[in-house]
Amino acid sequence: MKKRIIPIFVPHRGCPHDCIFCNQKKITGVSTDITSEDVKNIVDEYLTTIDKDANVEIAFFGGSFTAIDVDIQRSLLSVAKEYVDKGLVNDIRMSTRPDCIDEDILKMLKEYKVSIIELGVQSLDEDVLRDSIRGHHAEEVFKSAKLIKDYGIQLGLQMMVGLPSDAERKCIETARKFIEMKPDCVRIYPTLVVKETGLENLLNERKYSPFTLEESVQIVKKLLALFYVNNINVIRVGLQATDDIQLGKAILDGPYHPAFRELVESEMIKDYLKSIVIENKVKSNILVKTNKKNISKIIGNKKSNSNYMKNELNVILKTKEEIIDTNTLEIVLDDNIEVETNMNHIYESLYKIYNL
Repeated sequence: MKKRIIPIFVPHRGCPHDCIFCNQKKITGVSTDITSEDVKNIVDEYLTTIDKDANVEIAFFGGSFTAIDVDIQRSLLSVAKEYVDKGLVNDIRMSTRPDCIDEDILKMLKEYKVSIIELGVQSLDEDVLRDSIRGHHAEEVFKSAKLIKDYGIQLGLQMMVGLPSDAERKCIETARKFIEMKPDCVRIYPTLVVKETGLENLLNERKYSPFTLEESVQIVKKLLALFYVNNINVIRVGLQATDDIQLGKAILDGPYHPAFRELVESEMIKDYLKSIVIENKVKSNILVKTNKKNISKIIGNKKSNSNYMKNELNVILKTKEEIIDTNTLEIVLDDNIEVETNMNHIYESLYKIYNL
């Protein structure tokens, strides 16, 4: 069953203060308040374009939903609940801050059939939380995550890579702690310097340097290996491209790429194929038979993987669209040695290669 999301943006509404990286008006492209009538109109419009057999979800994004005045929360949620009651929508999702969750809030959210809560955690390193002006400690995250799961609501966790004081080891440790909380899904966002934020001020004062694109790819590939091996569903990697979300517009600096996730997954495939080439002492070529959806990741952005194999390993990388299952790869080495594998095996191999 295909999943279809109806996004409702509540920019910055409810947030108790400005985090150093945040400008929700720029990120969401929305600057006005959302009313219950707006919610109804948005949902109705989306439903006209969605197949009746799809799994439909109303998602409140952009602000700290549970910090909004409770009467406004009820007003917005009551509209969403009507669609769930009518069987037109399957789930209601929202994002909020870890320090804006308690039992009274969760009782109310259950009343309105909220099924998924994502916590904007960003990091579980205390120095990063402090320097990013998050306004809470790591302990609030663990408490909120447990409460959400205790109430039978699905848990999502969001992390950012490259905040002030961040480092690769801190990102990996945050991912390990995420895994301990057993979330139903995770999002990973490389930190970008957005206009009209505290990070812009630090950048101008030369007190902050964002991770480069290459640094971010090298870190996030390890995070993905960690999450995949532990069966954690990573539902997004990198900000979704919009008219504003691109370098030179709302984004001033940082590791932005419109296909960031594919860059990371392509790098992971390159690392795996490199290990196969070295382990089997491949002399001339490596042919990967796969589903056509995997071809671009195997070849690499601007043929980066093909060029690496040729220039660094003296091996020609070939691909062939021959497999139906996107999870399966058939690899032929030097035209005679056949290796069949799947993505799960690749992730397990990378877990070892990355010394995780």
